Amino acid sequence: MMPGGLSEAKPATPEVQHIANEVKPQFESRENRKPSDFTAIIYKTQVVAGMNYFIKVQVSNGDYVHLRVFQSLPQENQGPSLVSYQTGKTRDDPLNYF
Repeated sequence: MMPGGLSEAKPATPEVQHIANEVKPQFESRENRKPSDFTAIIYKTQVVAGMNYFIKVQVSNGDYVHLRVFQSLPQENQGPSLVSYQTGKTRDDPLNYF
């Protein structure tokens, strides 16, 4: 993968689920709701000055959101940050840059 480009979609790993779990409170605060589910399904990455994660998350039966999460470089010692998100997604909606 070249810097700045998005990777291919991959099945979510335990690490990606952990990142989603870490930004869940940020999502809940912005959306003013607490989803019954928050399961990472697939993800893409983008190398920047750190890493952007684009994660498809199932929030209820048939309801999905797309998250863009920034993870800074390890030496910066900061947790992941929810940069943006898209609601009203389906399992089949493509996970693209936003």
